[in-house]
Amino acid sequence: MTWLAETVMLSHGWRRFLILVAAGALAAASVPPFFLLPALFLALPIWVWALDGAEHRRGWRGLVGPAFQIGFAFGLGYFTVALHWLGAAFLQEGGLFLVLMPFAIVGLAAILSIFWGLGSALAHMLWSGGAFRIVTLASLLAIAEWGRGHLFSGFPFDLIGYALTANDEMLQLASVIGTYGLTFLGALLAMTPALVWPADQRSLVRRLVPIFLAVAALAAQVAYGNWRLNTTTLSARTDMQVRMVQPMILDHADWTTADPADIINRLIQLSESKVSPADPGLPGITHLIWPESVFPFFLTNYPDGIALIARMLPDTTLLLTGAPREPLGDDGLPIPDNPGYNSILALDTNGEVVASYDKSHLVPFGEYLPFQGFWRLFGINQFVPGTNGWAAGDGRRLMSPPGSPAFLALVCYEAVFPGDIGDPKDAQFILNVTNDAWFMGSIGPAQHAHHARLRAVETGLPMLRAANTGVTLSVDPLGRIVAQLAEEQVGVLDVVPSEPLPGGTIFNRVGDLPFWVAVILGVLGSLLASRRPARLA
Repeated sequence: MTWLAETVMLSHGWRRFLILVAAGALAAASVPPFFLLPALFLALPIWVWALDGAEHRRGWRGLVGPAFQIGFAFGLGYFTVALHWLGAAFLQEGGLFLVLMPFAIVGLAAILSIFWGLGSALAHMLWSGGAFRIVTLASLLAIAEWGRGHLFSGFPFDLIGYALTANDEMLQLASVIGTYGLTFLGALLAMTPALVWPADQRSLVRRLVPIFLAVAALAAQVAYGNWRLNTTTLSARTDMQVRMVQPMILDHADWTTADPADIINRLIQLSESKVSPADPGLPGITHLIWPESVFPFFLTNYPDGIALIARMLPDTTLLLTGAPREPLGDDGLPIPDNPGYNSILALDTNGEVVASYDKSHLVPFGEYLPFQGFWRLFGINQFVPGTNGWAAGDGRRLMSPPGSPAFLALVCYEAVFPGDIGDPKDAQFILNVTNDAWFMGSIGPAQHAHHARLRAVETGLPMLRAANTGVTLSVDPLGRIVAQLAEEQVGVLDVVPSEPLPGGTIFNRVGDLPFWVAVILGVLGSLLASRRPARLA
């Protein structure tokens, strides 16, 4: 390890760049669903050692100098590997998209790596040379991760903090400090080996103290999670019996060839199926849930289909379904220049739409094209078919259909934004409808589902997640999976959700305050430490 530390510190140019790319790729093994946490402990110290040997540049040049290149290279390796599953969507499209796939994945990784490059450059400006330097880099990296999740529409997939959520016990700390807090903690702990090597005049025991402290912190996290799981009592709801349908409807890829009657009949047949001889079917079900993208057409423009749905629904059953919604003006005609919404609709037994939610956080290039005039010169459209992309809704809000507890509605990747899913105060549960069919055969669906689970832990609300191709699951307020369907399994899942966690969570009350306190103190401490004489420790 001493040899590795010295090699990294003395490297420069393309050799250093390749070392950092490889280290970032190794760190990506720590994200869901792999959770190889030791990979993070091996990789992040290389970033620290590289900054130890990096040349200093004064003023604004430091923002694009060697320290920026170090963080950028690490991020390029990390994001290329962690987000490689996005390439599965290009395989679904075929044609020109196959040629674009490697450029798109590496291009996205490069864009996201800019955040890490800037964090690395700012950290190097405050570099102390002492032990506090890992606090400096962890603080600036955590701030960069917050920026990645919020700026330019945000893309918070695979935050470093997810490496600390490998099991139910480790999940629980998110109820206190949130996922961004876990990101700061994970980065800081994983950098501690950088304080052990290279060897110097200190004794081996003294050099190993940082790793002992990191292991103790991880043990404390698991102990807290175990205590919380064993001391929290949950109650099942008495007013809800839910059936979620996972139909594997792949017609969403081409609106021009979809057969509305066939799709609706398939959904009805699945919804009325019996999971056991004693199962009465839909009678007794209060909430029937269909996922996103099962309708490659505007449902409200197909009255015969709505009539079929109405006849299927018992008097006490409410249908909650992902569906495109066509906006109509006061004259009953489509609103010009509004392509429609990717929505959740609530339909009652009369076939009436009694509540709706329009997705407000759209996926760039997936559901709309930034600078679409430019991209369409090359024949490139958004991935998700529709009339002309989708319009954004009016923001996160509760859905409160008649006769149903209020809930937070999230469409697809809206569930991956920590602390930004709406006000949980009056919600009784979270509903997430999604379509991960674009990423079948990759780690994407499992990763997406795990990210969504953290929102249940952070808010103390149970989550119902209906996915077209998987993973459909029910999660309790502690983030534990109560029941699920396997990926690409056609079937239904009957569950009774839990009541919300009594009193909510600490994260509900204070949000990202612990995170900001930690990183601001880290930056202020770095300012003080950088003025002291440099000393590796």
